[in-house]
Amino acid sequence: MKVLVSDSLAEEGVKRLKSGADVDVITNLTPEDLVKKIKDYDALVIRSGTKVTAEVIDAADRLKVIGRAGVGIDNVDVEAATKKGIIVLNTPGGNTISAAEHTIAMMLALARNIPQANVALHKGEWNRKKYTGVELFNKTRGIVGLGRVGAEVAARMKSFGMQIVAYDPFVSEERAKQMGLTLASLETVLKQSDFITVHTPLTNETRNLIDEDEFKIMKPGVRIVNCARGGIINEAALARAVAQGIVAGAAVDVFTKEPPTGNPLLEQDKVITTPHLGASTAEAQVNVALAVADQILTIARGGLPTNAINMPAISPETLAVMEPYMRLAENMGALAGQVTGSGFDSLELIYGGTVAEKDIRPVTISAIKGLLGCLMGEGSVNFVNAQRTLKEMGVKLLESKTESANGYSNFITLKLTKNGDVTTVQGTVSANKEKRIVQLNEYHTYIPTSGDMVIAVIEDKPNIIGPCCVVLGEGKINIGGMHVGRIAEGKPQLMVLSVDQMASDDIMKKLREVPGVISAKMVEL
Repeated sequence: MKVLVSDSLAEEGVKRLKSGADVDVITNLTPEDLVKKIKDYDALVIRSGTKVTAEVIDAADRLKVIGRAGVGIDNVDVEAATKKGIIVLNTPGGNTISAAEHTIAMMLALARNIPQANVALHKGEWNRKKYTGVELFNKTRGIVGLGRVGAEVAARMKSFGMQIVAYDPFVSEERAKQMGLTLASLETVLKQSDFITVHTPLTNETRNLIDEDEFKIMKPGVRIVNCARGGIINEAALARAVAQGIVAGAAVDVFTKEPPTGNPLLEQDKVITTPHLGASTAEAQVNVALAVADQILTIARGGLPTNAINMPAISPETLAVMEPYMRLAENMGALAGQVTGSGFDSLELIYGGTVAEKDIRPVTISAIKGLLGCLMGEGSVNFVNAQRTLKEMGVKLLESKTESANGYSNFITLKLTKNGDVTTVQGTVSANKEKRIVQLNEYHTYIPTSGDMVIAVIEDKPNIIGPCCVVLGEGKINIGGMHVGRIAEGKPQLMVLSVDQMASDDIMKKLREVPGVISAKMVEL
């Protein structure tokens, strides 16, 4: 295997790659240079500097794998790589300890006013009383999100003698008991905690998870740390809560916009900030370099990587036939997940018509990947670990096939059950491989398989759709298309509005207040 390393990579990783591959390290390539060079390589190793565009992938005659030494894959056109049968992988576990330790360092600095005291002393000030801090011992620590980093933070904070309560809808009571902590609702965690740290991915469900209303129920004098993702905590609301004294102080490593020019948090003396340093340790850089090298060498030996983003287990021949069904199933899973939310009990997939004659295992995995990915964050669930993750969550998986095709040559029906309620999504692939979602619950209509959309249930009467469009228009949200599904005259309708951008929480609130709107949700596919 011939490997191109186009970004700075720890030397240990380069040496590991050279032990089983022919490696060239060429950094600072222009996009044009990369397009020219990539045709000679089987593997590409990147960090955040290289942009792997559709043009690069199109020019890659031999490329089998793109390896990201880190978590984020925003700089890779995953869809283009998938269509060409190129594996895209990342290394989400390599910086876990560094991120956990940075969180703890930020919390300690926050508790003892270390940055402020350091600045004052360098200015010649000696004011011990002004920088009096608080102990962690016997305090309640609230953790939002018990993934890799959250779990590591929880394990370490127990040694400080803290009582730990945590919110994570994907963690079972048994798992929490093993970790020695108490599971609670988000509201309970916010009300009881003296310190709060967040460790969730940024998804539609977690965006502005902590906002104005959440600050109102917190214990006065609470301290908050965010070293996860910018946007989980509403930054303007946090700045106001600190200014008003509701929050005694905050420590923030990540921002919605980076660099955070003009961010209100930078105006608060009681807010400690660092420039996204959670993974910035020498050890983390070595760990991710070794992790990406090991996965690429595994692929070179014919094996499967541990953190693939797309579909490593399918041959190019099989992919050519099954790719439309897999993409459709992933879209359907994402739609069902966003409509239903977390906490579901079972997932059922029914295959009918011609697709039932094929190997549907990769299609099922794609549906799981779409379902969990929209709730747990991009890169957290991949083609390799999707089924295992679903099983660990305690979600029952059911699959069946039928010769009937419901009027189509093929169909996939997905049923997601939560507390006895079932969300049903059905889709089909046309003869020219066009993917279509044709049913949501009892409504038969057309739902796009990509893009942003508002999905609303409305009363079947005049002058409802118009006012909804007015609300979106006043919010500068352009509507690109509309479809309406009807069961029968007088029964509620399903309205699907394709929009050019995500509508804010405020706009969606106004939309739900339109007379005749029964429910409305923003969905991103």
